[in-house]
Amino acid sequence: MAGIYIHIPFCKKRCVYCDFFSSTHSEAKDLYVEAVCKELKIRQPYLQDEIIETIYFGGGTPSQLNVEDFKKIFQTLSSFTFHLSPAMEITLEANPDDLTPAYINAIRDLPFNRISLGVQSFNDRELAFLNRRHSAKTAIKAIKRLQQSGFGNISIDLMYGLPGQNEADWQKTLTRAKVLSVQHISAYHLIYEEGTPLYNSLQKGLIRPVDEEMSVRLFEMLIDELAEAGFEHYEISNFAQPNYRSKHNASYWNGTHYLGVGASAHSYNGLSRQWNVASIPKYIESQFLENIEVIDEKTAYNEFILMRLRTKEGIDLSELVSLFGEEKRVYCLRQAQKHIDNYCLELSDNRLSLTRKGIFISDGIMSDLLLYKK
Repeated sequence: MAGIYIHIPFCKKRCVYCDFFSSTHSEAKDLYVEAVCKELKIRQPYLQDEIIETIYFGGGTPSQLNVEDFKKIFQTLSSFTFHLSPAMEITLEANPDDLTPAYINAIRDLPFNRISLGVQSFNDRELAFLNRRHSAKTAIKAIKRLQQSGFGNISIDLMYGLPGQNEADWQKTLTRAKVLSVQHISAYHLIYEEGTPLYNSLQKGLIRPVDEEMSVRLFEMLIDELAEAGFEHYEISNFAQPNYRSKHNASYWNGTHYLGVGASAHSYNGLSRQWNVASIPKYIESQFLENIEVIDEKTAYNEFILMRLRTKEGIDLSELVSLFGEEKRVYCLRQAQKHIDNYCLELSDNRLSLTRKGIFISDGIMSDLLLYKK
């Protein structure tokens, strides 16, 4: 099993919190799509005949592409000996503003079977603060249009921990999300990434982040409200209705190999991690690859711990032994013991997983389980 990630870096405008590689200049879009197709052809051998189970168009804003752009990419994927599973999950990230009736009708004939909407909030004041280009009403209309058009696997992104956000604000967004009957919700605490307008405002004292107590309360509300609505909390930031987990996201947490195509995209084949140049002009000129990191045993072990412990299933200790040996299992359990004693980790059926209490301090727990150079 393997996946393909295709990065589409074009946006109409930048959100204040975003540090992903993107551009508000789309003049080179056609040339960029051609370059994506070229890279797919050149790098087809990277996954060594593994069956492709997921394709994910991320960004940026992939819904800035038109139907003909997507057709070129899908044609390339089907023409160059990629082993495509007939049960593939194919996701399109989209901005609610782009999902007009005409656009939805057009993409309905494409292979997309999952839509991920960057909603972030159903509060117009919060959306304006984040510099999103849609309103709450627009997001609701987009979701209903998708449902009416037959899309039965819809995910929405939400964001909490915004400056000034309180429990009542968050409750309204969660209530709206539940009423809309989507299949998947990804919810992230606002992060102040260095170099973003949001970070600069923080440094200048123009905004004040929510305190830790409020952050915890908002996260508790998220867990409780979505559990009540039948969502499975299957990863720290991800919630799904039964049988609607994101297969593509799970591939990152489970160590599945994937090919990243497009400017700044990352790839992973178990032995190394590669990433492309973060420049649209250079990428168009076929200067795809920028760097390669060979993954040594310590790095592989640490990534195994960090990714697996994020999930509901946690760390399979049998898998840990098969990959890294008995010594690493003993080390992991020794480091974990204090958190087991404090009911932040649970050891059951040869698996080590976070408890609800542990989720709130997961960063510290993960850090304790990592290997460090002496």
